[in-house]
Amino acid sequence: MTDHSWGLVGTTVLELRHDGTHYVAKAGDPADRHIAREVRAHREWLQPWTSQGRAPQLVQADAEAKLLLTRYLPGELAQGTSYEQLPDTYLQAGELLALFHQQLAVEDLEFEAREKAKTLAALGKPHRIAPELTERLRAEVETWPTPATTPATTLVPTHGDWQPRNWLVHGGVVSVIDFGRADLRPALTDFARLAVQQFQGNPGFESAFLQGYGSDPREPDAWRRNRLREAIGTAVWAYQVRDEGFEQQGHRMIAEALTES
Repeated sequence: MTDHSWGLVGTTVLELRHDGTHYVAKAGDPADRHIAREVRAHREWLQPWTSQGRAPQLVQADAEAKLLLTRYLPGELAQGTSYEQLPDTYLQAGELLALFHQQLAVEDLEFEAREKAKTLAALGKPHRIAPELTERLRAEVETWPTPATTPATTLVPTHGDWQPRNWLVHGGVVSVIDFGRADLRPALTDFARLAVQQFQGNPGFESAFLQGYGSDPREPDAWRRNRLREAIGTAVWAYQVRDEGFEQQGHRMIAEALTES
């Protein structure tokens, strides 16, 4: 048995063997919201990947008990390895993401209003964003669209944490793990992690990813709102779980998003 738990949240992740078969088991604590999302992703959205052996196969799940068991998927995490520096990794990741996004689309009149309310609520929680910057952010968020001022938003299945730490590479082939943030969202939201990390200073990675994906869904106004939502959410959440490195990334994300205004 190998423990792959992250430690910052209350999800236990164990690599297990039983009767010669290799599994991964996940269990959430009482506050966990990730297992239910992961179960839904396995049951409703992963077929484009699992049909190719590019995501783990579900064995058993109980969303109410917050338990999940999947087949083990072999490979090495791309993050921190030579695979993270290969354009082909991003090309494959773009192709995989396009398959995922293209399987379903729904229109939602309330998405922008919900996200606006969540962002304002985040700014009201304890954090270390400077007071004057907090007020500047709050003032901008207050101008964001409402159902009366914006058309419906197109939502697709999204991974929610699309980056090399959730890509496995085995024999040069990229696969996907960890669906605890999967949900219906705008397609551009799955570009957020890469845009503030691997794409910075590496235009070749972004070009390869877009080639694989086939288009660029980042409409400027919606992309700016998403960047600020991600930045604020990162800074606030990381402060709450005492992850200072991630918190600093959130502050950098805020500064970068505002600089481009």
